[in-house]
Amino acid sequence: MRPRPDTPAAGQESVWRYPRPAIAETSGRRIRIEHRGVLVADTRHAVRTLETSHPPSWYLPPADLTPGLLQRSDRRSLCEWKGQAVYWHLVIGDQVLRDVAWSYPDPTPAFAILRDHVAFYAGPLDRCTVDGEQVVPQPGGFYGGWITSDLAGPFKGVPGSMGW
Repeated sequence: MRPRPDTPAAGQESVWRYPRPAIAETSGRRIRIEHRGVLVADTRHAVRTLETSHPPSWYLPPADLTPGLLQRSDRRSLCEWKGQAVYWHLVIGDQVLRDVAWSYPDPTPAFAILRDHVAFYAGPLDRCTVDGEQVVPQPGGFYGGWITSDLAGPFKGVPGSMGW
């Protein structure tokens, strides 16, 4: 069953107007990630992926990540559009957030812009912001989108959305 899209308020984007298949586009919005008092990332050079019913996932360039915090995981997954993803653990002091980030070292040609950029699940992290606004993680354990007040849903990942 396809849900009824929320009516966007002034200044909002409807995730139901995002394309399928997904696309990637550059953004000048400021993306910051902090955890346990440590700055993990800060950039105005992110790439966001847009897909029908999903809030954007934000991919950050390696140059704007704090060096030495990511450790490669053995986990892999396959996206039908982007290719094979590899995962990363975030290590801060004695805390390890396992598989909290992912990247595409060899993306498909349509997503070449994502090469080596890193996306993060917002849920396990203390603070993820878009232009200073704290994000809400996309529902469901699989999805990595970041919900901000300028988005209208409903968003894939809520109970009953498996078939969207």
